[in-house]
Amino acid sequence: MDRARVIEADITTLAVDAIVNAANENLTRGGGVCGAIHEAAGPELESECRTLGRCPTGQARMTRGYRLPARCVIHAAGPVWRGGCAGEPELLTSCYRAALALAREHGLKTVAFPAISTGIYGYPADRAAAIAVDTVAEALRSDGGWFDEVIFCCFDAASAARHRAALEAAHG
Repeated sequence: MDRARVIEADITTLAVDAIVNAANENLTRGGGVCGAIHEAAGPELESECRTLGRCPTGQARMTRGYRLPARCVIHAAGPVWRGGCAGEPELLTSCYRAALALAREHGLKTVAFPAISTGIYGYPADRAAAIAVDTVAEALRSDGGWFDEVIFCCFDAASAARHRAALEAAHG
């Protein structure tokens, strides 16, 4: 897992091949990280998103980065937390896998993820961090060295601590 790391930063400032947007199914500008990404990318991002149609929960779509330092934005639609018995873990795993598959398909080697579904979607942050790290770890073990780096970009110290703990657990 030497190709995965945790940072505390504003994801819209990262100069990577792709940042991942915690998107809604309609790919419209939302709040939280989604709103920040749309704001930083400029109106062209929303225009391109309108051409893509919907993105069902657990799937991902890709656009250009426009005014962001990142070349591309991968929009991953995570699940709304409904208590854990409505397939939320499988859907969250699926959106991380879908984002990584899109990155690989398009030759993107550095990818930064926010803590998908942990904001207004209410996914318990510790469970979401474990799923994020485990899914990325699995992908990195089987990617044949494709990805140069996967970053878990956390907005605050508490989220960074959860992701670091999950990363340490994945090592052991």
